[in-house]
Amino acid sequence: MANLFIKQAKQYAQARPSYQPALFQFIASKTPQHDLAWDVGTGSGQAARSLAEIYKNVVATDTSQKQLEFATKLPNIRYEETSPTMSLLEVEQKVGAESSVDLVTVAQAMHWFDLPEFYQRVKWVLKKPHGVIAAWCYTTPEVDHSVDKVLKRFYENPYWDPQRKLVDDKYTSIDFPFESVDGEDNTGPFEFRNERTMSLEEYFTYLRSWSAYQKAKEKGVELLSEDVVEDFRRAWGEDGPKLVNFPIYLRIGKVDL
Repeated sequence: MANLFIKQAKQYAQARPSYQPALFQFIASKTPQHDLAWDVGTGSGQAARSLAEIYKNVVATDTSQKQLEFATKLPNIRYEETSPTMSLLEVEQKVGAESSVDLVTVAQAMHWFDLPEFYQRVKWVLKKPHGVIAAWCYTTPEVDHSVDKVLKRFYENPYWDPQRKLVDDKYTSIDFPFESVDGEDNTGPFEFRNERTMSLEEYFTYLRSWSAYQKAKEKGVELLSEDVVEDFRRAWGEDGPKLVNFPIYLRIGKVDL
């Protein structure tokens, strides 16, 4: 995954959405203790920043040092570059001992993982019986009918990796072998709104942070051609910044005893 985002790491840090407090309040309400959270695939630390407001300590890991360079530095967040598939020894050295973590989070990244290997590490490091894993994705941004119609055409390109289908499915089809957390009948997905105000140029920066955009560019294809940009400009109009919603779909569960 790291290689897909290295070249646009700056755009990723600038344009990717941070997350609303309601998402983290919901997740944190499912962990009785708030000592240690592990944010996996942290990228430029959007989720880690919010976790640091609730959990005493946060370990935020990523396979891309370039991404981590753009992460916000806070005294209770420790950033670690890791190998793509972490051994139990590496988990112990860089994250924590067995049964030491209250919460594992994965924001917009789990569709890239070797899930059987990853889940083995998660079940090892989470506290028993109250350790929780929370993984979420956000789908294409929603602005209004005109802009979303242009985006739909832009999105339907042949440069997405197959894993993207898991996001298109809102994580309903992702393997998630965990028990329902207290107070819930299932592991989700639970939907949250995630809104931010964006100018059209910020919106374009976000589109350029897509892995499909980068892959097309490497093949000599500019997805944001002049014609496409003009279509977006006409649809956006002269209203200036707009409220953009990135719908979030959360899977959340706890380890079996």
